[in-house]
Parts: sequence; C-alpha cells; structure tokens
Amino acid sequence: GSTDVASPHHLANHQVFGDLISEKLDAAGVKIGIGRYNEPRLIYRSDQYLTHAAESRTIHLAIDLFVESGTPVLSVYDGIVHSFQYNAKPLDNGPTIVIEHQTTPSGPPFFILYSHLSRDSLEGLAVGKAVKKNEQIGKVGVYPENGGWPAHLHFQLIVDMMDQKGDLYGVAPQSKRNVWLSICPNPNLILQIPETIFPEPEMTKEEISELRWKHVGRPLGVSYRIPLKLARGFMQYLYDENGRQYLDVRNNVPQVGHSNPRIVRALNQQASVLNTSTRYLHANLVKYAQRLCSKLPEELSVCFFVNSGSEANELALRLARTHTKQKDLIAIDGAYHGNTSELVNISSYKHDGPGGEGVPSHVQIVRTPDPYRGEFKGPGAGKKYAADVFEATQRIKEQGRGVAAFICEPLLGCGGQILFSDGYLKEAFKHVRKAKGVCIVDEVQAGFGRMGTHFWGFETQDVVPDIVTMGKPIGNGHPIGAVVTTPEIAASFTTGMEFISTTGGNTVSCAVGMAVLDVIETEQLQQNALTVGRYLVDRLSKLQNEFEIIGDVRGIGLFIGVELVRDRKTLEPAEDQTRYVVERMKELGVLVSFDGPYNNVLKIKPPLVFTEANADTFVDTLARVLSEDPASIGF
Repeated sequence: GSTDVASPHHLANHQVFGDLISEKLDAAGVKIGIGRYNEPRLIYRSDQYLTHAAESRTIHLAIDLFVESGTPVLSVYDGIVHSFQYNAKPLDNGPTIVIEHQTTPSGPPFFILYSHLSRDSLEGLAVGKAVKKNEQIGKVGVYPENGGWPAHLHFQLIVDMMDQKGDLYGVAPQSKRNVWLSICPNPNLILQIPETIFPEPEMTKEEISELRWKHVGRPLGVSYRIPLKLARGFMQYLYDENGRQYLDVRNNVPQVGHSNPRIVRALNQQASVLNTSTRYLHANLVKYAQRLCSKLPEELSVCFFVNSGSEANELALRLARTHTKQKDLIAIDGAYHGNTSELVNISSYKHDGPGGEGVPSHVQIVRTPDPYRGEFKGPGAGKKYAADVFEATQRIKEQGRGVAAFICEPLLGCGGQILFSDGYLKEAFKHVRKAKGVCIVDEVQAGFGRMGTHFWGFETQDVVPDIVTMGKPIGNGHPIGAVVTTPEIAASFTTGMEFISTTGGNTVSCAVGMAVLDVIETEQLQQNALTVGRYLVDRLSKLQNEFEIIGDVRGIGLFIGVELVRDRKTLEPAEDQTRYVVERMKELGVLVSFDGPYNNVLKIKPPLVFTEANADTFVDTLARVLSEDPASIGF
C-alpha cells in the first residue's frame, strides 16, 4: 500500500524501480537501502511466483540490501559452499550462492542464501569449498544478469534447505506464511540492524477493529464474517494486507476502475494548482456542466453540483417541492436513495428494515415492478404496475394535497438488481405528470455507461425525467454528486435563497468528473459493459441449467443479479445459501455481495473495465462453490 508506488505494475520496469530506490536513498542521505523481511509485496508478477494451487507468492523471506552493483559480498561466518546456481528465469534470483554453517560442532547446520549476485561470483566455486568469516564470496550483480532487478543483495537465513540446491523460495504464499517463516527465520538475527531503522509496524486487523468499535459509529457495518483489511486497489482488483489479489465483482463506485491512473493524474494535477469553491470563476465548472448535459436529453440542461448521491437526491426533492409547491412523494418498494432523514423516509429498503420507523404519512410506496416475483408478468405487466402510481396520486388527492414528485431508480439496485417490467416508467410518468408532479430518476447506481445499451438507465425505459441525480461513480469514488434538471424547474428554485455547496463543483471534483467521462469515451467502456455483460449473463444462464438453486439470472450491461431460491416453484429464498456463497467466494479470491428484500440476490456491478476473462473467473468460482458441501469445509 505504499503511496510511492502508483500501481501493482508500477515497479515492473527495473529503471523506474531503480530510480525510486535512488531517490529514496538520496533523500535520506544514506548509501544502503533495506528491503524488509516478512513484507508482503506485489512486485512478483510472473508465473514462477504462482504456487501449484495458483496462489501468488507475496511474503518476502529475506532482507534486501540495496547497494551499488559491484559491491563486495562477504561471508558472515566460517562455513562451506553448500550449493550455487545461476537461476536464469526472468525476475528470478539470478546468480545464487548458499553457504552452510554449523551451529555447534555436533549441532544442526543453518544456511545463508546470497542472491542477485554478479555472474562471475560463481566462477571458481565448488561444493564443499571452505570459506572464512569476512572472506569475499561474490559481488552484487547488475541488471539484467542479477535476475532482472535493481542492484541489491538478497540475504536469506534458512534452517532447512529441503534437499534443494542453489535456490529456495525467497517469497512465500500467504496461506503458508507461518510455515515458511519457521523455515526462513528473520535474517536480522544475524545482521542486527537496529529496530529504530524500520518503520512502525502496520496496525493489525484486531487493533483496527478494536479502535473502530471504540471510535466509529457502530451502525457502520463491515463486510464479511472475517473482515478484509485492504491495502490497495487497482482497476478491477483489490489487494489485502498480505498482497492477496481479489477480483472485485461488487463495487460500482470505482466506475472506471480502482485508482485508475488517468483519474489519479487528473486529480493530482488539478489539486496541485487550485482547489476552491464555485464562488469564483473557473472553466472546469462550466466545462464539466457542459459535458454532463451533452450526455442527456436536450431539455435537461441545468446542473447543480454537490458531494454525494444523498446530497443530490435531497436537493432533487427540494427542487421538486419548490417547483410544485407540494410535499407528498411517491417511491418504489425496496428502493434506496440515501442516508439523510428524508431519503430514509422514501427508501423502504431502510425505513422498513431493522431500526426503521416505517413509511411516513407524506410518502406513498408503490409495488416493485418485479417480473420474477411480482404479481404481474409478461406483456402489459408494466402498465398494470404503473396503475399503483396512479392510485398513489389519487390517495394524495383525496387527502387534499398534491404530488411533489415520483422518485425512482431506473432499475432497482439494493432492492435486488431488478429490471422493471417493460413500459413501467413510461406509464408511471404519465400518471405523475397528470397529477402535476415531477419525475426524478436516481442514476447513482445505474447510469454512466453501465447499461451498455444506453448511457443512462432511464433510457432503457424510453422516458425522459424532469430531474436526474448522480453520485459517487461519476467521480470514480471521489465525492461528487450532481443534479441536472430543466430550465423551468431550475427557474422555480430561484427564490432569493442562495444555494451553495462549498465543495460541490470544486475545481478538483470537476477535473475528476471530466476525466471519468474521458475514460468511458476513449476506452469505449460503455461498449465493454455491453459486450462483457452479455457474455456474463449468457454464462450465468447456462449455469442456471446446472444448478436448481439459481432461480433467476437478470441484467443489462454490467448491472446483473442472480437470485438464489430453495424451490423454483415457490420461490422460497435461499438466504443462508446466499450468505455462504458470498463468504466462500471471498475465501477463493472473488468479492461479490448480496441484497434484495430476502438477502438472496447476488449483486454483480463490477468496474466497467471488467473483462470476459474476469467473467469466466467469477462464473467458474461460483460453479465451484455451488458444487460444494458446506459442512465438509467447515461452514
């Protein structure tokens, strides 16, 4: 998780790696750099660092001493040459010498492995040759003969060579970490580098959990039975504190990939020049507003910028209420729109859940137009569900009040990844507008190319809303929110009361937002969502034929749900099995989550850089998990 390393691939270029080391040594005013023992590393990327079980080896079993090439290497004790070898694979140990030492005349031996030496260090050696303490046994090698690394000495203490000659694992898999640490103890027992030289140890999971429990509000939950401690994210992958890679299938927030270099660059460049509010004139604000509006229907042309989807939806309700001079709202069952008090009021996902207080009197909740579980199916189902919206407008009218707004996601996210029945929104919008209400579409989870077929979710229902809201994915996780509406509604909001969001629309956020649009467009990520999404749905549908527990596969683009049921006829939810699948897939290196009113829908919304190979990994891992007997593996 070093902030000096831009990505897991950043140090693949030995020159970049070497320059970073030189820069750090010069800044510290020292001649020797130290690479730590028992340190997780992501730099070992070639196939030779995979175990037979395809687990990456990431835990460093030696101490590295970064010095100039040609630096003499001396034996630390009297001993004999145990073995030597030129390990010639790319990014291997290069020229390596193993010296055997005795603990006592009759005691067991121990070994010191010196690697990344010069090629000529191996000349004149012979197994069994005696070496004296402080005798030169070689020199630090130069790229590429040293294995393809910046110049350094790999110094590894070993208690059992396990019949190996001239080489031994210098990097261990995390799953066998303790075993390998017992075979290769800390070389600092010999080197005696003062502990004050080393950085403070990272906080453990247990320490973080304890402090989190003490100082962070407890309603903030943690994913997974055994929580993950993450150290890095890059594109569609996350990495834990041990360097283990996880395929992220659940996280729609980094729309164009975790720590996407183009987004990071845009953020850093603008932050280094100016980060200020919209009180001042700056081109970024208007350029970004223009870019956003160009992606929307012509009538949606006025932007308000905030910092999150919750702020955007809260502002959208204010706009609607100011425009209509009404208060009552209509929302869909199972929807989630944010964490403010009023957004909880309209989000049955929250107000009907644990700790909720139910729906307030000024909110009407209508049924989810669910083609799988709902009452209506097939042609005409959308129109029948939309009749609920008409009835809601009538109930409001009967109470002597008017409709302020109907707010909806264009596809239900947290409510179960549900694609609405055809024609639903078109009919629902007709009823709302006839009641003089405003139609708000919350595109936080669905929009920005994720549909594949369209840029926005509402386009899949062939409607144009009066207000569109956006949140975190439009900034790739950077806190941005936006509301886009018509000039007429915007004009109604000009009441004399100023609207200001101090950091909403700041220069950095707008730079980030434009960079996200650039990446989606230039890297054709909407098309990727379409292609990969279709491929993934097809593979999941075939898996449905193999496993009765898969009741439904639904999705568009990279917005996909897999609903697990105990019985395909009764649709009894398979909640326990779904929880097992999510936990077990995490153990196997794939992160997916569940949602829906019965906690039985696998929620699949990966970053848009997700590939067909990633889809194969996900489906193959899911098939493996669905084939398992949970009891046999300790669940």
